[in-house]
Amino acid sequence: MAPTANTPKTAEQPADADSRPVRGRPRSEDSHEAILDAVLELLDREGYGAVTIEGVARQAGVGKQTIYRWWKSKAELVLEAYANHAASKLPVPDKGNLRADLEWFFCGAFKRLTDISGPTMRGLMADAVYDAEFLEILREVLIAKRRVAVHQVLERGRTRGELRADADLHVMTDLLFGALWYRLLVQHAKLDARFAKQLVASVLEGFAPR
Repeated sequence: MAPTANTPKTAEQPADADSRPVRGRPRSEDSHEAILDAVLELLDREGYGAVTIEGVARQAGVGKQTIYRWWKSKAELVLEAYANHAASKLPVPDKGNLRADLEWFFCGAFKRLTDISGPTMRGLMADAVYDAEFLEILREVLIAKRRVAVHQVLERGRTRGELRADADLHVMTDLLFGALWYRLLVQHAKLDARFAKQLVASVLEGFAPR
């Protein structure tokens, strides 16, 4: 007899939560690492625009469906590979001096953007312009962490009296990263150590104690 609304669930009638299909299979760590390594190698060799899911699958020795089970798009795949690669290169400096900390951070950031990081970030941002969901992921996975790091440096400086007590740290963070993104995307001038120091000096001058 067919079960009715009042028929109690039995072992043959699993609860809805248990009967939902699981999307994809648990990741194989070896395959996962091979895919991310393949992405970085292709970024270095061919650039963001030339990277394809097919090429990554071939380089990693996996099927395309393995990649699509874990990542919805090329942009999400590249973002994870790049974010993991960049995470080890984002220490928060604490030299006891705000200017020195900011110069160290942005000189390092600008230098890294001269390798695969620059073209990769331009490619990711271009994809994010047309994909609101991916833009949110990009902000959460990559951009927000860098903003937090700089905000921590600024907060320490304000606590030490190196900034005005009413200095808006969010505005300062926008000014610093805004200049980075403008030069990175427009490419009208270099992102180098000289500019990093000029940028830091200009921002600090505007928020120096009176």
